Amino acid sequence: MVFRKLPGVSASGMGLRLSQKFVFLLFLSGLVTLCFGALFFLPDSVRLKRIFLSKTETQPVTVGSGSENDAREHLKRPKEQGMTPAKGESSTKLKSLIRKPSVSHEATEERLAGGKAQEDLTLPRLITESASVKASSSDNLDTFSYNKFKGCLLKPPLGRDGGQTSDPTTNERREKVKEMMKFSWDNYKRYAWGKNELRPLTKNGHIGNMFGGLRGASIIDSLDTLYIMGLMEEYNDAKEWVQTSLDLNSNGEASLFEVNIRYVGGLLSAYYLTGEEFYKKKVVELGEKLLPAFNTPTGIPRGVINLGSGTSWSWGWASAGSSILAEFGTLHLEFVHLSELSRNPIYTEKVMNIRKVLNKIEKPHGLYPNFLSPVSGNWVQRKFCVSFIWRLQSD
Repeated sequence: MVFRKLPGVSASGMGLRLSQKFVFLLFLSGLVTLCFGALFFLPDSVRLKRIFLSKTETQPVTVGSGSENDAREHLKRPKEQGMTPAKGESSTKLKSLIRKPSVSHEATEERLAGGKAQEDLTLPRLITESASVKASSSDNLDTFSYNKFKGCLLKPPLGRDGGQTSDPTTNERREKVKEMMKFSWDNYKRYAWGKNELRPLTKNGHIGNMFGGLRGASIIDSLDTLYIMGLMEEYNDAKEWVQTSLDLNSNGEASLFEVNIRYVGGLLSAYYLTGEEFYKKKVVELGEKLLPAFNTPTGIPRGVINLGSGTSWSWGWASAGSSILAEFGTLHLEFVHLSELSRNPIYTEKVMNIRKVLNKIEKPHGLYPNFLSPVSGNWVQRKFCVSFIWRLQSD
């Protein structure tokens, strides 16, 4: 026996020491691991597929191969699909399949090539059709439909009967308000057309430093008023100016609050009243320019933003570089409608984050102080105000 000649091995040949058994098992496990690892990590090959994949995945179905096993497999398929052949039919089919001469290799390749060519022809067509269907469906989902919105209104935008009333006193008051509006509009058009404001004493136009170089604040802010009052000639003049002269590519310091309530609010209301698409296009473009103001650690926007570079900062007169509650707390309405028109949820997310921050922090005496730090998210001063924080500018 060989084991008798080996030192440390008993005469029975099976009395290996514990350390030797451990080394042997370790070697055996390493060998097995190596073999299986080689099989799994080697590149794909036909042999590996035949070993590890089922027959249905590896063996293509060929009709008329000429083998008896293929004929039997062909007869088994109706049973698997819930179809049972009649008596005597299976034996007849089996004989016919067995006796059927085998198809040559060249013919099989031609048949496969023809099928592949047909698939190549139909595949692009299917891809094109599916892409067109997806595009049309995405257009329907991603585009705000003004007609659909208008159909959901409980009342027409200008009210029933165009807003007319049978009360003579109400009509008299309305006409007086329209007269005052027309007087103000005519003087603005005469002395300050295209400027942001009219200085009534000097009769000069004023651009100001609140709108970052944007022009026509009074025009955009008056669009809905002119339309509702039925001053269509004046409205059409304002509409033409917005179409041809409103330039949003400015590079100045703008108040986030003022641009939002006057430009964004004015363009939104004009679009919802008229359905003119250029209003929607311009308001969405302007809304994108305001988003960088929210890039703060808390998401609370700063009060001033450069519409060209996107940099933002707080007002110098605000306490300790804080944001003003009366400003960032009034962005919700316009920004939600920006998401509605653009189908971009980021505007709604920005203003909803403001509410989340305000809900989390402490409210002294159940009230909201005037100033909040956009960095720490804490109140800067515990002062409260019921009226607006407003700066009066003299002529």
